Amino acid sequence: MERNRNYGKRRRGKLLTLLLAAALVAALSGCGSSKGELVEGKVNVMTSFYPLYDFATKIGGEHVHVINLVPAGVEPHDWSPKSKDIRQMNEADLLVYQGSGFETWVDDYAKSRKSNAKSRLVEASKGVTLMENHEEHEDGDHAGHDHGKESAYDPHIWLSPAGAKQLAANIRDGLAEADPAHKADYEKNFAIFSGQLDDLDRTYREALAKTQKKEIVVSHAAFGYLCRDYGLTQKAIMGIAPDAEPTAKDMKEINQFVKANQVKYIFFEELVSDKLAKTLAKDAGIETLVLNPLEGLTKQEVNNGDDYLSVMNKNLQNLLKALQ
Repeated sequence: MERNRNYGKRRRGKLLTLLLAAALVAALSGCGSSKGELVEGKVNVMTSFYPLYDFATKIGGEHVHVINLVPAGVEPHDWSPKSKDIRQMNEADLLVYQGSGFETWVDDYAKSRKSNAKSRLVEASKGVTLMENHEEHEDGDHAGHDHGKESAYDPHIWLSPAGAKQLAANIRDGLAEADPAHKADYEKNFAIFSGQLDDLDRTYREALAKTQKKEIVVSHAAFGYLCRDYGLTQKAIMGIAPDAEPTAKDMKEINQFVKANQVKYIFFEELVSDKLAKTLAKDAGIETLVLNPLEGLTKQEVNNGDDYLSVMNKNLQNLLKALQ
């Protein structure tokens, strides 16, 4: 009998542990989700792509439920909202989008959305000084790609930690306006995240200052802000949007750039085809490495628990390898 009572206690103890673990997972999942429904009692935030999702989750903490519109493994340049997405965008408390020409669908949504839509629109790049899109070709020499549809400015602000901090500040302000009762918490969470971004910036600055080489070849021209802040030069296979085939002239120029600067690696990204990067690398007799533009995470990265900070640190390690 004593043995049975002890066994019963152990079973109840294990069950309690499992229930507590399940409750913790449920609580954490309420703070951020890559999909799902709006949650009663939370500040519901819809974000247009991954970095904004990550920033809103970190700053909002326990008070918010964040849904990322673009699923893991999907390139946001190729994504547009479906009817369910539009319904949720109307009913959420906040819709946080990048702006600066990144989302091609936002202007149409803003014009057509119902007058009784609940959500506030938060443009994360508001007030940020944008770099001009120097990757546009005056002679339109990227076959099959209409450069007239590309933004005149580079929207990839988040790839600079300093730029990411500006985006995060706008998200903080949007949350505080939507939920003034928890403004102090948003300020506190932003201060913590801002400090982490400062540390990341310092790490990048100190590490990249020591490299002999400063030139990189990338899949698309997403790294302008990063290169500007840390004294690097990017040569892109494609333009601001990663959806154009380079011409023979482009390929020749890239090959010349590789040889002239003794480039050892060509960077590719995992949400778009790596065919061109690998072809160029093979022709030049060099190798490829990942440089993640953080427009989204792969399903594997999500499963690994990666976030903006961890991916940026991985990017730095690959940059150092390529520039040694």
